[in-house]
Amino acid sequence: MNQRMLFTRRRLLELGSAGVAALPLFYIGNRALAAEGDLAAQVAAAKDIVAQAAANKVPWDGPTTGPKAQAGKSVVLISEDQRNGGALGVSEGVMEAAKVIGWKLTILDGAGVIANRSAAFGQAIALKPDIIIADNDDATEQKVNIVKSVNAGIKVLGWHSNVKPGPMEGVPLFTNISTDPTVVAKVAAALAIANADGKAGVVVFTDATEKISVMKSNAMAANIKECSGCTVLEVIDTPLASVSTRIPQMTQSLHQRFGKKWTHSLAINDGFFDFMAPTLRAAGSAGGGPPVNISGGDGSKAAFERIRGDNYQFATVAEPLSLHGWQLIDEANRALAGMQWSGYVAPTHLVTKENIGTNGGPNNVYDPDNGYRDAYRKIWGV
Repeated sequence: MNQRMLFTRRRLLELGSAGVAALPLFYIGNRALAAEGDLAAQVAAAKDIVAQAAANKVPWDGPTTGPKAQAGKSVVLISEDQRNGGALGVSEGVMEAAKVIGWKLTILDGAGVIANRSAAFGQAIALKPDIIIADNDDATEQKVNIVKSVNAGIKVLGWHSNVKPGPMEGVPLFTNISTDPTVVAKVAAALAIANADGKAGVVVFTDATEKISVMKSNAMAANIKECSGCTVLEVIDTPLASVSTRIPQMTQSLHQRFGKKWTHSLAINDGFFDFMAPTLRAAGSAGGGPPVNISGGDGSKAAFERIRGDNYQFATVAEPLSLHGWQLIDEANRALAGMQWSGYVAPTHLVTKENIGTNGGPNNVYDPDNGYRDAYRKIWGV
């Protein structure tokens, strides 16, 4: 193991303890769903969690009131990387919503490079927009630029820019939009436990350059460890921007080292599975596993295609990417009207082959059929 891997694993341990214990897998509040060491009860509890997250009916429980559309506004969206299915999906939702509300939109692509994202903030400020949206950009990483933007009179919002939804302490971010990463991790881990009947050997894939990813992967590992018959084989860190070159070699190494012990993979993003299939196929693994690949994030178009075709991905805990794009525009409208953020956090949804035909949008991503577009149109008066 090289020095970077050793450093990363220490960092994961250091960052992981703060937010993981708040949502243990086999408890709801203070009520135990399964006794410690009772594997049968743990599997049953995991199956209940999976069933709830995979439910097809997801009613609109977001805002129904708010300010009318602020006319003639402009938005710059700074995308972490348009090759990332999540960042791309959100930008498409923002594009759709901005057109409906009547705002001008400019998209700048950071292409997965921190320096590019920082430079994009400078370009965005020079354009003098009313709103900047940081799409998958870490707000702590970009704090200086966010402060510069706010000092220039620009409201800044984020998507996956912090470890939790809502405003951010210490950074003048109006709000951050995401599902709850600890809930996402809980659902992904529960699926691995349920699918393995409580005997999962799990490799967790993360990207330690983003705090939300670290929180999610640590929660995944912690939840797996609560299953008395399961094992976390290893936590693997690699930047999402490098998966095309790193994942094939890592997959080969993991397969050689763990063999049949590697029954399941949990990843913080679908992108980790974009380049895994050829290596697994060459090693004789079937498309349905093992390893059974489960993503705790995004729900990209490529992931939907893999899940539908049993092509080395079993499930994804999908973000409602288009809905989040619409919500970002609504929250921006609230910011410009001098209001607080809506407080809405979309529920977690698990996509498998069994339910992939429901709640599907025109772009082959998870798109809740709950009327959110009409709800926002009504709020805006357009």
